[in-house]
Amino acid sequence: MDVYLSEEHELAQNYDTRIQGFWHNQVVTGSLEGVGNTKIAYAYAIHPEARGTVVISSGRIEGYLKYKELVFELYQNHYCVFILDHRGQGLSDRMTLRPHQGYVEDFADYVTDLKTFYDSVVVPNSTHQPMLLGHSMGGAIGTRYLASYPKDFCKAAFTAPMYGIRMPLPTWLVKSLLYMGMTLNQWLGKNPWYFPGQRDYLAIPFAINPLTHSKIRYRIFRQEYEQEPALQLGGITYHWLRAAIAVLDTLEKHASDVQTEILVLQAGGDQIIDNKAQDHLCAMMPRCQLQPVAGAKHELLMEADKYRHPAMQAILAFFELQKPGPDE
Repeated sequence: MDVYLSEEHELAQNYDTRIQGFWHNQVVTGSLEGVGNTKIAYAYAIHPEARGTVVISSGRIEGYLKYKELVFELYQNHYCVFILDHRGQGLSDRMTLRPHQGYVEDFADYVTDLKTFYDSVVVPNSTHQPMLLGHSMGGAIGTRYLASYPKDFCKAAFTAPMYGIRMPLPTWLVKSLLYMGMTLNQWLGKNPWYFPGQRDYLAIPFAINPLTHSKIRYRIFRQEYEQEPALQLGGITYHWLRAAIAVLDTLEKHASDVQTEILVLQAGGDQIIDNKAQDHLCAMMPRCQLQPVAGAKHELLMEADKYRHPAMQAILAFFELQKPGPDE
């Protein structure tokens, strides 16, 4: 079967016609109850001649509306596609009085929400054993999921997974600030505080963005967030950073237990994620293969075609040998 890849030179026209039309006519949206009665939003598209099933675990600040192009692209390659908005972002419930705050109490809540989505939405609508596609924070969540539920996904591909965070300060200083900030937050404030330097949503100009070389994909991303303000999310809180550091420690502790076949696509020019940590953790997982994409920025799935196409070709080739479900 020929591989379909979305292309930048056609994207402006295709997005407003084929992709938006696909979302209107083919995509089902809904919500479920996550941990603590938090509403978790989701979307999916069922292909009538599916060759497999892909579940997407997105990155921090992201919602499923940011993934319209990717969901359309996977569908054109004959995959059923499922995606959820993690708690505290996208169209899922926010958990603080300031809705732009990046907040989670524990990454285990992300994992439990994903398990609920898997059991209640993905499995009843799929005839294949699903595969997992995770980006950045979604890769960390996905890897933690694989350690907890090793039989759910037959394989997983992660783009720029958050196996380590590039800190603006030395790690010991960040942890000191985190400890002091959490203590003061508990003493002086009832609501979570932003970590120093963090703020509400701000649309960064393309010229200085650290995410992508693609002007058209960056414009569409910002356009979706302007048209649907509920998607907008700002910086991280002390609580989110504490939970992130804890999950990174957990991933390292359980890396050797992850037996799922994993493809890690590493963005060579990543300014967000620590690539050395990716090298380290992937080497610890028994069935992990790492493939660098030289020069690419963090958002491999919305990068310029010269970076995105090799990444998508690698993902589709990796997914091609799909294991059938129990009824096939």
